[in-house]
Amino acid sequence: MTHWLVAPVVLPAMLAPFIVLAARYHIGIQRVFSIVGVLMLIAITGGLAWTAADGTIMLYQLGDWAAPFGIVLVGDRLSTMMVLLTVILALFVLIYAISSGWDDRGRNFHALFQFQLMGILGAFLTGDLFNLFVFFEVLLIASYGLMIHAGGTQRLRAGVQYVLFNLIGSTLFLFALGAIYAETGTLNMADLANRVALITPDETVGIRLAAVLLLLVFAIKAALVPLHFWLPSSYAEAPAPVAALFAIMTKVGAYAIIRVYTLIFPPDLAVTSGLHDTWLLPAALVSLAIGMIGVLAAKKLDRLVAFSIIGSMGMVMISIALFTPAGIAAALYYIVHSTLAGATLFLIADLVRAGRANLDLTAQPPVSGATLTAGLFFIGAVAMAGLPPLSGFLGKLLVLDAAYNADLMVWIWATVLGSSLISIVGFARAGSILFWKAKSVEAGDVEPAPPPATLSYVAVGGLVTLLAAHTILAGKMHDYMGSVAGQLFAPQPYISTVVGSPGKLSDSTKTEEDH
Repeated sequence: MTHWLVAPVVLPAMLAPFIVLAARYHIGIQRVFSIVGVLMLIAITGGLAWTAADGTIMLYQLGDWAAPFGIVLVGDRLSTMMVLLTVILALFVLIYAISSGWDDRGRNFHALFQFQLMGILGAFLTGDLFNLFVFFEVLLIASYGLMIHAGGTQRLRAGVQYVLFNLIGSTLFLFALGAIYAETGTLNMADLANRVALITPDETVGIRLAAVLLLLVFAIKAALVPLHFWLPSSYAEAPAPVAALFAIMTKVGAYAIIRVYTLIFPPDLAVTSGLHDTWLLPAALVSLAIGMIGVLAAKKLDRLVAFSIIGSMGMVMISIALFTPAGIAAALYYIVHSTLAGATLFLIADLVRAGRANLDLTAQPPVSGATLTAGLFFIGAVAMAGLPPLSGFLGKLLVLDAAYNADLMVWIWATVLGSSLISIVGFARAGSILFWKAKSVEAGDVEPAPPPATLSYVAVGGLVTLLAAHTILAGKMHDYMGSVAGQLFAPQPYISTVVGSPGKLSDSTKTEEDH
């Protein structure tokens, strides 16, 4: 049992109250502790990801209570990859929040930021469905506080809408947990995998209902159509660094679908047969189409970026809905890409906001630092639209290749290619209005705003650099994603590590492919 596995949850959980109690009125101290905390998380999660890279599955039993009775955290390739992605994103978001002064426009930003990290990282590492619900609630509460940071009527209205939709999801989650516990007597995911497999075909009603409810809950988190209504306003109205961090939030829903529907309800399980391709894939196709149509129709830059998040989640869910190793590998590659690209665009939108009266897509006087901002926007738009040579193009190729033998291959290819064209037109339209047509508008007597801080450009540039690295190392990244998918579709080592099996004596193991 490795104690390092609990550190990504405990560290922000301890740091947040310390910031509130000891540094509440000292923003400088808050900034130092917040940055140091995230750097420590990067070091810890980097070590965990390195350990898990060879197939090792790590287990931490809180209070040394063994599963399924105790609370367990499990670190495999998938979970450690997601926590590392989260904390790396958090570092650049935090740098931008500090450099732009967003963290000082309201109260308790850094404490809420740490609680948000605690919820997200806990959701990725937990091995128990009930504690997945608990961490969902932690990140929901923290995200609501971050969303209304700095106040404003529009922000408050969007925050209330966000909470209401997510409370509906939480209620459905509790119903699903109740149904699962009534049918199986456990909520530990590894133990559930064993028990669900033993359910006979004539006793499937309860567990099938629970599987459908869980899928609805995770679809809400992933902003999948028709459960996406909360996202455009919520993300568009949130402070820019918060919206950039939220780029990983929808991926929590995608992660939960991958984990639950490969471990507990795999595609070959008789009791939930047909669930994966009957509803999930059509919804993903519609999500991609609506997201990119929203990009074309958006009248404000922040809403354009928010709709691009919906479209990117549609792309991710198309690949996940195939439920093949190739599909999951492509989805994971695209998850990393879309997280970085979405966060980059939200921060760039704030750079535009700093030098403009508003984010309306109408011709206005040039923004401060227009040349550099325009260059960054061009890179972010190319990445999100999926144009070569960046990782969005490679990710779409992987998705199309994974879907080549699917029953709905024609629909998948047509939707992906058609939506890509629409997104290109939408981003090109926005860029030309913001940066090209602006030259023909006289600034008049309006005094130009000061350019954004250099550190703000450093934060955005860091994310762009990560996108470039994700492109350059695409071969190695995809190979690793393939090994992640292979581990997911061979879950017995995971199950044996968590709940034990005859002949199993150690707390870590490796997948069969690694021996």
